Amino acid sequence: MAAVQAATATAPGAQATTRTGLPPAVMKLVGVILLGTVLVQLDATMTNIALNTLKQTFDIELSTLQWFGTGYMLAMASVIPATGWSLMRFGARNVWMFCIALFLVGSALCGAAWTAQTLIVFRVVQGLAGGMVLPLGTAVLAQAAGRENLGRVMSLIGIPSAIGPVLGPVLGGLIIDGPGWRWIFYANVPICLLALFAARGMPNRKAPVKTKLDLVGMLLLSPACGVIVYSFSEAGSKGSFTKERPLVTMGIGLALLAAFALHALRKKGQPIIDLRLLKHRSFTTSSLVLFLASIALFGAMAVLPMYYQQVRGYTPLKAGLLLVPLGAGMGLSLRFTPKLIRTFLPRSIMQFGLLLTAVGIATFTQLSTDTDQILLSAALVVNGAGIGAVIVPAMTAALRDIPPMSIPGATAENRVFMQIGSSFGAAVLLVVLQARLISTAKAHRGRITLDDLAGAFSHSFVWVMGFAAASVLASFLMPGRKRGRHARPRRWS
Repeated sequence: MAAVQAATATAPGAQATTRTGLPPAVMKLVGVILLGTVLVQLDATMTNIALNTLKQTFDIELSTLQWFGTGYMLAMASVIPATGWSLMRFGARNVWMFCIALFLVGSALCGAAWTAQTLIVFRVVQGLAGGMVLPLGTAVLAQAAGRENLGRVMSLIGIPSAIGPVLGPVLGGLIIDGPGWRWIFYANVPICLLALFAARGMPNRKAPVKTKLDLVGMLLLSPACGVIVYSFSEAGSKGSFTKERPLVTMGIGLALLAAFALHALRKKGQPIIDLRLLKHRSFTTSSLVLFLASIALFGAMAVLPMYYQQVRGYTPLKAGLLLVPLGAGMGLSLRFTPKLIRTFLPRSIMQFGLLLTAVGIATFTQLSTDTDQILLSAALVVNGAGIGAVIVPAMTAALRDIPPMSIPGATAENRVFMQIGSSFGAAVLLVVLQARLISTAKAHRGRITLDDLAGAFSHSFVWVMGFAAASVLASFLMPGRKRGRHARPRRWS
């Protein structure tokens, strides 16, 4: 049993419960974890608003600007697989504090960057730290809370996903219009210091037997994840998945992934990611749903701010404020989803959430230069509520049948699927958007009007609808349970 399970036994009164239904020791741990995960989520959403400003500040092309996000995602993807091993080898507190400290250093360096190239390098440092924060926090809380409280804990883990879209764009817009973009990164420093101070009381018991790092697996899987994310980004910048570089890099990434799969299935010891977990139907199908849902969510988040700024001519602050309804809908959903999980099957809740997401996205397939803003805000609320109703039950169901000792590896594997899905979503929409603009420019002899630009954004969201529909189909693969007419509902949390 990993160390963090001791969290429920190290404090007096651990068997008592708070208003959330969780033991006080677990709630204290929740506060520590949320401080770090909110930090990473806010940074990601704040920097999205800054892209146009960075382009103008450093006078760079889109092909260079895209590395600002790509370098960050590559770094995150490369370290996620090592999360489970690091947790058991060094202990939760040590790994957590190291990641927060490295994020602090990366943030300070980003704020001091003097060229676009140095900013990209320092964003990689941030990504190396941030990549472990989210899966590590999920693993720590899942083990500390136990199977009976898993639903409640997963809903709390979803809070940063709701806060990020609400506060991130607004804070980012305020900072850019005020002291300047550098303070987006400098603002992380005091929060990191607070997170380090709060983490001093985290449990840190290590695995009773020192586990060896699966170096071969790490050298295969981390580059595989990084190269696949890179190929998606290249496809986005080239405006096509059929160009030579995206095809070659994707082939290399898939070859490395296949090699890792063979290695992991044959390895007698503990691989860096245990593919045997895929034998659990609930884990496999939940991960597939999270992958497809991440494409829809993060694809929309990457494109919508650009629509507001390029088509509607809004400032970064106003564009950020207009994204608040998305987080508000997600927060509302996260408030009630834990109660629903205790009564209904996770599959049913996910399917309802996916239908809500599809309804919200359908509105954005009709974008124009003057689409009613109230309608767009309402669609964002519905979309956010749908995503919230997908993430919590999917993560809960994914860990439901996993043995306690395998939870760190399972959460890291889950996060790999979501990271690649989010990268793929952003790349697909950029490919579709750029390809539509290129074809329009050719048809109009190089002239693109605002109506053409709005039409290109609208066309991009048709693809998001397609991935939402694929998520619904994947959800039907989730295990269900037949009930008699008088059967009592099964409790999942």
